[in-house]
Amino acid sequence: MATTADIRNGLCIELNNDILKVIDFKRFQVGRGSGKVWVKLKSTTSGKIIEHTFQSGHNISDVRVERRKFQYLYPEEGAYVLMNQETYDQISVPEDQIDNGKFLKEGADVDVLYDAQKDTLLSVEMPQTVVLEITYTEPGVRGDTATNTLKPATVETGAEVRIPLFCEVGDLVKIDTTTGAYMERVKKD
Repeated sequence: MATTADIRNGLCIELNNDILKVIDFKRFQVGRGSGKVWVKLKSTTSGKIIEHTFQSGHNISDVRVERRKFQYLYPEEGAYVLMNQETYDQISVPEDQIDNGKFLKEGADVDVLYDAQKDTLLSVEMPQTVVLEITYTEPGVRGDTATNTLKPATVETGAEVRIPLFCEVGDLVKIDTTTGAYMERVKKD
């Protein structure tokens, strides 16, 4: 058993017969009353995002989680095929269990979270950032650089992103996988 003091991003807890992963949390106190903890949770089974508020010091049942390294192989109809890097076993993971799977590049390493007691798949965590090549974008117009103007582009995985006007086809860009936002242009080796 854990308490609300143990809540942190990425913690998996059991609530209402479902396993939920903490996405965000805030601790606050109202007037003279006891403190509270607001938590944003994502269901590992349905993918729904819910918000819940606990009293400070409330007992919560945490789930023991194992992280296993997998490698992304290829897309399948409505799923992604991953390979365990230790045993070379392949698994097929539904699209809804991977946040922003559209940024997965063949050969990319991902962390797969398993419930250690039941040995069931909970979720797949993408790397924080990925470097992808731009395959299509409209050319930028000279003189439009007074503001941070962005234009649409397609990257090698087929995902649509918004990039600055100076980026062109063939450039490598770093993308934040949680928001899908452009971070920087990367030099080719």
